[in-house]
Amino acid sequence: MAKKIEREVVKASSAKKETKKAKAPTREAKTEEREVVEVKDGGDKQTRKKRATGKRLLAIFFWLLAFAAEVIVILRLNGYLYWLPQLDIKTFIIGGLIIDMIFVIVGSLFWKKANRINPPSEKNKLWFFLCSQMGLIAAIIAFVPLIVILLKNKDLDKKTKKIVSVVAAIALLIAGAASIDYNPASAEDLAEAKSEAAELGYGDVVYWTQYGRSYHLDQDCHTLARSKVLYEGSMDESFEAKRNDPCDYCADGAAIKASAEAEGGLLEEVVEEVAEEVVE
Repeated sequence: MAKKIEREVVKASSAKKETKKAKAPTREAKTEEREVVEVKDGGDKQTRKKRATGKRLLAIFFWLLAFAAEVIVILRLNGYLYWLPQLDIKTFIIGGLIIDMIFVIVGSLFWKKANRINPPSEKNKLWFFLCSQMGLIAAIIAFVPLIVILLKNKDLDKKTKKIVSVVAAIALLIAGAASIDYNPASAEDLAEAKSEAAELGYGDVVYWTQYGRSYHLDQDCHTLARSKVLYEGSMDESFEAKRNDPCDYCADGAAIKASAEAEGGLLEEVVEEVAEEVVE
């Protein structure tokens, strides 16, 4: 169950009576009070799959609405659907493009959320790419055919054609940029993170901050010293919160091992130098 941990720093000089007084009153000591607030639990593996499926269905629904908006604009552009509101063609096309863009982005947000709840497997590279970047693919389908038809259209005047084509290109860029998953996680990444945590002697409880991108195995990691708010949850929940990068100091098994080996090598060198000096 994910928990929100709030840290309150209290000065000893202004603390309430029940707060333990500092032994040296001339020096300002700091104590920490943490209030643990329970956050909605993500559920077990089966529940997470169901949640992910629901969000993927919502994503597909919004993408279908985006495709429908594209088709309506194309039909209106070709002289059909004359019974629609009598807006001038430029206003109609720009309005349709904006609606198209909004639906694509909303659908992509649902899809990316589903991938964080239940990451796809990386065993099949092609499927992993398609599943991770499905939002970008939807954006291309929702705009590229319309842009091609706009460029080939001979009925629009040059000024209108130029304006709506530029708007369509900008909408495609915005929708595409918002739909790309820049840091997709795989099921193998999640399994490896859990395995490393177990090897380092930790359970399935990790910590992360409101704006950070890493998860931490140690609640007292020095990189969290200035964080007043901590979130506590399982590894699955940290990946869902887009915190799938291990902290280099307390959660990255390879980095910790390399650091320990480096320290061990340095210690051996110091011991050898001291031994040589004693012999001489």
